[in-house]
Amino acid sequence: MALIGQPAGGGAGATPAPGWAGVSTVTLRELSEKHDLTAVRRCDSHVLVLVTVGHGQHEIDFRTYPCRPGTLLWVRPGQVIRFGGNAGLDAIVVCWEPAAVAEVADDPALLDGGLGPAYWQLAGEDEDAVINEVSQLVVDCQRHKSGTLAAGLLRHQLAVLLLRIALLPGRAPAERNDAYVRFRLEVEKDFTQTRRVEEYAERMGYSVRTVTRACLAATGRSAKQVIDDRVTLEAMRLLAVTEDPIADIGRRLGFPEPTNFGRFFHREAGTSPGAFRAAQRSGPRGVLPTQRRGSPADLHGRPAPRIAGEA
Repeated sequence: MALIGQPAGGGAGATPAPGWAGVSTVTLRELSEKHDLTAVRRCDSHVLVLVTVGHGQHEIDFRTYPCRPGTLLWVRPGQVIRFGGNAGLDAIVVCWEPAAVAEVADDPALLDGGLGPAYWQLAGEDEDAVINEVSQLVVDCQRHKSGTLAAGLLRHQLAVLLLRIALLPGRAPAERNDAYVRFRLEVEKDFTQTRRVEEYAERMGYSVRTVTRACLAATGRSAKQVIDDRVTLEAMRLLAVTEDPIADIGRRLGFPEPTNFGRFFHREAGTSPGAFRAAQRSGPRGVLPTQRRGSPADLHGRPAPRIAGEA
């Protein structure tokens, strides 16, 4: 499984061991030794980044977030990430398949890439609690790589971590607005097929006015603008991480005529599709490994003690 950045035309990645939990941990430093982390990658899985050492920045869906010890970033499947590549910056990276915690921590407003928060700067008891959960997950991912009991342990530990994150203070109004959440989930299903607010409202059993009020309350944007924002974001992702012709990307997003797609993208993004693609090309796309390599590290960047019996 390619945890981040399945390359264009690439296969499904390495086959995991039988009973593998679908959960993996690695340090940013380990990744940087083998991969160009400054390239844009699209995530195939959930990726949680807990910064442990240094200062810098990372980018999620073309938005830059400042990073220092205690920074927590969450990248959902389908989103794109560009690591800052700052010297001295290190982090614990936790990756998991979407199905790994589906039965335990199923919260659309938290798990969905367009709804859940992407950034926290942890402090105090919240920081201690998250660090403790991640530390234990790192150790157990190293010790228990396969088997039914190991998979159950890792999945439940991950679910506890996500529930702790869900209880962090400061969740945005968008995550508490049921009508908006329903609308966004419907848009996520069909934004490549229709951009008509009326169709989504009818499907939800709401009036267009109700849907628009919900969107304005949650985001300050109208329902039509929310749909157009989602289409634009997908266009940006595809332009950044694929080699697909621009006309093909436009057709994929519901624009049969390339000129219509070009006008739409320029209006929404402020630049042409070609210029945006050129600006994003900073290096080769790559794949993050599916298994943690090397010895584990604690969340302050120090090598962790070897486990008894470990080679």
